[in-house]
Amino acid sequence: MKEDILYHFALGTGTHDFPALFGDVKFVCVGGSPSRMRAFIAYIAEELGLGSPGCDYPNICAGTDRYAMYKVGPVLSVSHGMGIPSISIMLHELIKLLYHAKCSNITIVRIGTSGGIGLEPGSVVITRQSVDATFKPQFEQVILGKTVIRSTNLDEQLAKELMECSKEIGQFNTVIGNTMCTLDFYEGQGRLDGAICLYNEEEKLQYLKEAYDSGVRNIEMESSVFAAMCNLSGVKAAVVCVTLLNRLEGDQISSSHDVLVEYQQRPQKLVGYFIKKSLGKME
Repeated sequence: MKEDILYHFALGTGTHDFPALFGDVKFVCVGGSPSRMRAFIAYIAEELGLGSPGCDYPNICAGTDRYAMYKVGPVLSVSHGMGIPSISIMLHELIKLLYHAKCSNITIVRIGTSGGIGLEPGSVVITRQSVDATFKPQFEQVILGKTVIRSTNLDEQLAKELMECSKEIGQFNTVIGNTMCTLDFYEGQGRLDGAICLYNEEEKLQYLKEAYDSGVRNIEMESSVFAAMCNLSGVKAAVVCVTLLNRLEGDQISSSHDVLVEYQQRPQKLVGYFIKKSLGKME
């Protein structure tokens, strides 16, 4: 190809100098919401001593409203929207961006929110492997009419290092466990409060307990394709999600806004600490 247009980022190799813009990137953090990823870049800039308070970070993908992207020093922060299709499109273009920029030794971490199973709300789960809604550690996709199954294991050493960082921070409960990745927030996660629900509470609880017994500690909607694509691309990857509620006790997220904001900062703190430590910037 003469030129590679990363359409959903509004970036292209013919119009942008990728090595100059992104060549020094070593850490990529991805998360659902653009505002959360903007908050993360401001946080990490301050942690690494690269930004001043109130400093503005321009959105590199300002030409589109699909995704937002921010950068400071060796850290890239990108939003991926909700669900497998949205993060998958973003990852195809992100992996190509890193390739065109000639980046090496990259670590990609998804930081996000999730529903916990058998954990106190506010607990952080570092994913051992992502499993589907039948608890199998695989990502299934139909390509050219054929079902292709891919592995969803994540980097074990990276998970251990993140766990060690959490112990050093010592501010919130953190566990390593399996993460169930579903295709939907309501029926796909056994909620009783969706517009459609054709099962009862007993059946829901039985399913969630089976998930717990198989090693699942939280549920979200992106980890499977994230793990599969990072595996295939040979990129070190981790998933770090905070649990907003314990699904064995309910379906609605009822904590106050302030509490939820603090919960959502926990994966950012953990990954920020990990990046600082990796770069030898600890005081």
